[in-house]
Amino acid sequence: MQSEADIAEFLSLLNDAREHVSYFKELGVEGAAKLAQNTSPEPQSQPISRSETSTTTVVISAEPAVPSSTSGGLFDDFNPPPIKIQRSSETFEEIWADIGNCTRCPLYERRTHIVHTDGNRNARLMFVGEAPGADEDAQARPFVGRAGQLLTKIIEAIGFKREEVLIGNVNRCRPPGNRPPTPEEALMCKPFLLREIAAVQPEVIVVLGNTAMRNLLDIKQGITKVRGQFQDYHGVKVMPTFHPAYLLRDPSKKKETWEDLKKVRDYLDATRK
Repeated sequence: MQSEADIAEFLSLLNDAREHVSYFKELGVEGAAKLAQNTSPEPQSQPISRSETSTTTVVISAEPAVPSSTSGGLFDDFNPPPIKIQRSSETFEEIWADIGNCTRCPLYERRTHIVHTDGNRNARLMFVGEAPGADEDAQARPFVGRAGQLLTKIIEAIGFKREEVLIGNVNRCRPPGNRPPTPEEALMCKPFLLREIAAVQPEVIVVLGNTAMRNLLDIKQGITKVRGQFQDYHGVKVMPTFHPAYLLRDPSKKKETWEDLKKVRDYLDATRK
């Protein structure tokens, strides 16, 4: 049986905890963010600059913490708030102007065109691949070759038209021999993709294949283990699935891809306003 001293100490700790909770609530988002900066050795997100000399950033914000009402635990009020990417007021033209005649990585040496993101800039749904192929490099549009034709059929199968969605790649220049872009090459291009995502804020992003998935989500697992499971990118739902080019090589994976895209379709149908 607990002694009166133990009980008194517990009640004192409980009262202190409640006071801390009240304090954090009064701090609000701005105060909590400052507190995190002062106490955390590593920031959770880094500014994404327009170029080496630009100051434009994609802002990641923490929403006010809402006390949990499900588990009733003593420290439920300390659950971290969800982190969401704020909508940017940038236009694609402004982002592309920053890209310019890009020479940031060696891929520029053999490209014909820079292949920018294409489609509806108010899209609810976005598709992201790894890099342009030969047809895309020639036409300066993403996903126009055989893999792109298959992607168009997939988009139509879930009830959308190609012009209703947004389609892009992690890299905008074609790697030699259609090889995957290296981590260094992807690092040069990724900030511009993130700025486009911040400008559009699609409800769902479908990442096509390992390279796109790993670059956007910063995870090490392979596509076969993660596909079909919604992931989170700062408040945006992300569905990893197989790249259409892989489906052309292995048509047996089309069934799994269809299951993944049906989940995307059902989610968008359920959240349609």
